[in-house]
Amino acid sequence: MRIILKETIESLGIIGSEVNVSKGYARNYLLPQNKAVPATPQNRNILAQQKEKIDLQIAKEITTAKEMARQLEGVVCKISGKVSEEDRLYGSVSVQQILSELDRQKITVSKKMIALAEPIKTLGTFQIPIHIYKGVHAEITVEVVPE
Repeated sequence: MRIILKETIESLGIIGSEVNVSKGYARNYLLPQNKAVPATPQNRNILAQQKEKIDLQIAKEITTAKEMARQLEGVVCKISGKVSEEDRLYGSVSVQQILSELDRQKITVSKKMIALAEPIKTLGTFQIPIHIYKGVHAEITVEVVPE
C-alpha cells in the first residue's frame, strides 16, 4: 500500500516521502496514529502545497541531528565489569549499559540509535556508531575496564 508520511519514521523515511508498506502496517498503525495518509491524488496535491513547510521541518530536524552529533563526538563511556584471569568479562556490555552511562552523563539517545553489532565481551576501547538521523552519524568511545 502506498502512503505519504506525515512525520519522519526512522525505519521508513522522512516526512513527506511516499513509501510502500504492507496493508496491515498502514491500516493498523500508521493511519490510526495519524503518522501517514494514503497516497491518493488529492493527498499528493495537499503534499505539494505544503512542500515548503515540510522542507523547513526537514532542515530543522537535520540541524538538530547535526548538533547532537557534535555533542556526541568525543564522548567516552567508561564501563566496568567483573573479569576472569584471561581478561574476559563474565557477562558482556550491552546497549542498555551504554544507555545508562550516557544518561549518567546527561546525554539522551534512544536504544535504536546505538548500533552495537554484538555485545562487548572483552576489555579494551571500542568505537560505537550512533545513528542519529538519516545520513547523520556519530561515534562514541566505550572503555571497558576491570571492576
